[in-house]
Order: sequence, then structure tokens, then C-alpha cells
Amino acid sequence: MDERISAVLLAGGRGSRMGEADKGLQLLRGRPLIEHVLERLRPQCAQISISANRNGDRYAAYGHPVLPDRLPGFAGPLAGLERALSAARTPLLLVVPCDLPFLPADLAARLLAALEAEQADLAVAVTEDDGQLRLHPTCSLLKTALAPQLQAYLAGGGRKMRGWWPGLKVAEVRFPDAAAFRNMNSRADLHTFAMPSLSQATATLPSYDPDAMSVPAAQRVIQAMLNPVPEVEALPLAQALGRVLAQDLMSPIDVPAHDNSAMDGYALRGADLPASGSASLRVSGTAYAGQPYTGSVAAGACVRIMTGAVMPDGCDTVIPFELVSAADAAAITITAGSVRPGANRRFAGEDLRAGRPALHAGRVLRPADLGLIASLGIASVSVRRRLKVAVFSTGDELRAAGEPLGPGAIYDSNRSSVCAMLARLGCEVRDLGIVRDDPDALEAALRAASADADAIITSGGVSSGDADHTRAVLARLGEVAFWKLAMRPGRPLAFGRIGARAMLFGLPGNPVATMISFYFFVREALLTMMGASLPLPLLRVRSQGPIRKRPGRTEYQRGIVELGGDGRQHVRLTGNQGSGILRSMVEANCIVVLPAEQGDLAAGDEVDILLFDGLV
Repeated sequence: MDERISAVLLAGGRGSRMGEADKGLQLLRGRPLIEHVLERLRPQCAQISISANRNGDRYAAYGHPVLPDRLPGFAGPLAGLERALSAARTPLLLVVPCDLPFLPADLAARLLAALEAEQADLAVAVTEDDGQLRLHPTCSLLKTALAPQLQAYLAGGGRKMRGWWPGLKVAEVRFPDAAAFRNMNSRADLHTFAMPSLSQATATLPSYDPDAMSVPAAQRVIQAMLNPVPEVEALPLAQALGRVLAQDLMSPIDVPAHDNSAMDGYALRGADLPASGSASLRVSGTAYAGQPYTGSVAAGACVRIMTGAVMPDGCDTVIPFELVSAADAAAITITAGSVRPGANRRFAGEDLRAGRPALHAGRVLRPADLGLIASLGIASVSVRRRLKVAVFSTGDELRAAGEPLGPGAIYDSNRSSVCAMLARLGCEVRDLGIVRDDPDALEAALRAASADADAIITSGGVSSGDADHTRAVLARLGEVAFWKLAMRPGRPLAFGRIGARAMLFGLPGNPVATMISFYFFVREALLTMMGASLPLPLLRVRSQGPIRKRPGRTEYQRGIVELGGDGRQHVRLTGNQGSGILRSMVEANCIVVLPAEQGDLAAGDEVDILLFDGLV
């Protein structure tokens, strides 16, 4: 880091190619773009500011100053640069756009070296694409003393990023990796061009063994390989329940729209409250919700007011009916200390300010959310499209419900459980039935599913048995991140990608292991692909009895949580924890989560649980 360099991250545009949503707040691999850029930018400079004209509160949450343009009318990136140059306290300013998540870790260092070597005013990044050199004006390092030249250019109506360079000495710095300067210009770019490879997803792991992954490492790899689907649709509120909000929903109005009363009572001037003894105020009229009092309230007067009614002009306080010492149609009497000046008054915009986000992108819309949206007068919302998920089970022994069972055959329960869990997530489910234990049949099913599915979920066929072909076929059709996890139940669990974009989750065949694997690996992955962030809501409770556990692998045990005699929640196990005993899942109301480092627990020890009720 060079103390002479500060940086400005340009996030002030209107995001026209993102549906008028801020680029910097669009999700890439489950995180806003700006987080990826800041992660790479922070080690390179002493200070960072963010140029933004909207969503200032969200950008400020990252701990850096937010600088809106001083020029009116969104004058482009140069307006953000002008504001940053004026505010800079270092001799050099690094300029970076908010949609460059893969910017080089040595961007500042290489630009600085060229600036000094060529005694230039400005150094700009250059890459080569298909034999053509391409300048990146928004990736540059310049002297902050250049502020007057830029201001003069803007004052003359100039707006082109390179238009003010004539007269400056510019150093062009070649960077060999053109992909590091790839802009995310649309939601399709986020999904298609930013799809991480397996090597990128596993680069931060201290060790990587696809046959012996820890649960936390596997969860990190899965999240690193995902992107939200880019397609968005507008839906009327009645159809939006459970869908994922695609962009910040901005309030078009102040809520409440006017200063109003929080109580039934009398609206008055705080200055008329008696300091001692009592005071009498004459009643000038009545204000109802939707029927405001139209006159102005003079000193020594009050207005009878109902909850939600607009505060009359001149009034700033409401005294509830029950705190008035005497009242008739003409006057009321108030005693000293009965109410504070300004009490029981709700201010315009107290809940929401016009132009501020009412709900943020990535939210799974609930009934209360729809009520809030309706209260703003908004009739439709922009949501991510439904995720398309293909499901099938593998195994010659499997039979569909309703078919006769032959010797050694069993009914396929996994597809019913998986399809139900997918329906609860709001996915568009494509049930491909049962695929027999045959490599050609399995490959045909995977190819067909990957043609239009965002994700493929299989059960069975991922262990090391002689008839398990998923591993070999998947290796042919795509890339495989891991095969086995240090967990119980569900050690055989495959994750990878087929073709360009279809993510595959190869779940174990035992019914309990299938459901456990779905809850702790597939659920959050699918939500990320839907553009939502909704981690599992784990609760901390006491164990009713001892639990045996050897360190070394993560265990998920079925439990029943209930209120104990001490008024606290306690959990007990359902008994036999075999991965083929589906009844244990039926009887349970939660999963007890025991991390790999956990050993035996005694009665009264605290454990994490996942409640089934209310789980999305």
C-alpha cells in the first residue's frame, strides 16, 4: 500500500442496463459487486471513497465516505471523478469502476511505476483483445493537482472520459490479463461471464481433497461457484409472494405522508402546556383520518383528533383523551406534567422517506412485505424468475409409488421429499422420474436436464459401489468439485457443473441423508441462484440428555425441541439415527447440528438446532 494514493470507486450511475438498479449492488456469487471490488482495492491504497448518487446509506455501510456528484443531472463518471479530486487528501488518486470485480491486485502499483518512470500526469490501463488495444479510462491513476483542468473541461460542457486529456502527459500501461478488466454491464454478464471455475472456487482452501471435504469447505466451494439467474419479470403483488425481489424497491412517497397523530386525543401547541397548575384550551374543531382540519389553530386552542389524522397547522403535540382532566364540546382542561411537548406526533417520512429503499434486492417477499408495497401505492414488483430444477432418482431397485414391488425392490421416496422441498422454495420443478443404473441412460438424463435447467438434483448413485455411475458420467460432462464429505449422515455427496451453467447436486440415496444434504447444502445454494441471501436460522438450546459424538466429522441428528420445566427450550434425540429411517425425520421437529470439532455432550450443554417449522 502506498500512502500517497487514495482511490475513488465510481458507483454513481443510473444502471440503465441493469434495469435502472445500481450496478454496484447487483449480486455476483452471492455478494454485491461493490464488495468484490473493495476486497481487491483496499490493500492497494491508503483511503477509499465511493462516488454514488443513490443508495448512500447502503454504500456508507461499507465504511468509506460516500461522495455524491456536485454537478446536476448525472454528468457521467467525470462528475464523480471531479468530486473525488476535490475531496482527495493525497497527491494521487486511483480511479476504479464498481463493476470490475476481477481488477488486478497490482493495478495501483503498476500504474504508479509507469507514472513515475514517464513523469506523466496520468497513467491508464490498457489491454489487448483480439489483437486490438483497448484503453480503460476508468482504471487510471492521476495527480490530484489536475482538479482545475477537469473542472474547466466540465464547465465548458465536456463529458467524455478522455476529452480532457489533451495537454496532459498520459502513460499507457499494458496489462496481460484482459479478463481482469471485464465489466459487468448487464445481468446476463453477471450470470454468464462471471461464472467461476472450479479452480477459482477452491483457490482459497488451504488443502483440497474432493474425496474428504469438510462441511464448511464444501459450503464455501458451492457458494463460490454460483451466480443468480439474470432474468427478471414484473409481477402484480397478488402473484409475488415467495418470489425474490430483483432490485431495490424505492419508496415513491413519504410514509407517513404527513405529520399525524399517534393517538386519539387533542392536538395542541406544546407552548400552551402549563408549567404548573392547569390550563384551559378551547376546542376549534375535529380532525379525522382522511378528513383533516383545514384551519390554523391559534394559541390557546386545540383540535379534537383521531389516530392517523393529519396534524393541524400550528399543532405539535397530542394529549390522549384519558389524560385530559376535564372536557366538553367547547373546551378542555390540562394539568401540568400530563404530557410532554411534541408527544404522540408522528412525523412525515418517519417510517420511509421518498426516494429511499423500502425493501432491498434479494429479499424473499413475505405477506408483510406485500402489505408494505401496497401501502406505497405500487401495484407490481420486479422479481427474479423462478429457478428451473430437474430432479431424478437412480437405481434399478427403485419403483414409483403405485407400482408393484418385486423381490429386492423399494419405493422411491426421495423424489417426493426433494420435490416438496423445492416447491417450498418456489422453484419450477421438472420431475424426470427414475433413471436405471446404466451409464448411457444416466448420461442421456443429465444431458436432457442440463439443456434448460439451472440445477439438477439426483439421489443415489454417488457412492463407490459397482453400479454407481454418476461420478464417471459427470466427470465426462462437466467438472466435479467434490464427491465425499466428512459428515454423517450423507458422506457421499457430489457437487459440480454440467455444461456451461447447470449445477448438479448428487445426493446420497438413503432418505434421511437426502433430506439432510438438501437442507444444509442445496437449499442455500438454490437461494443464492435465485438472488436471495437467507442463511439457515440456527437456534441455540440445551440438550435434554447426553449425546455421544466423536470429533472429526460434522453430524446432523434428528431431535425434538420442547419447553422444559425451567422455561427454556431443550432438545432430545428421536432415538435411532440410522440414515435410512425416514420415520425419524417425520417424528422430529428439528435437526441437531454437531460440528466436526465437537465431542460428547452432557445433559444441559448447549447445541445448535435447525427448526423445521417456518423453514423456507
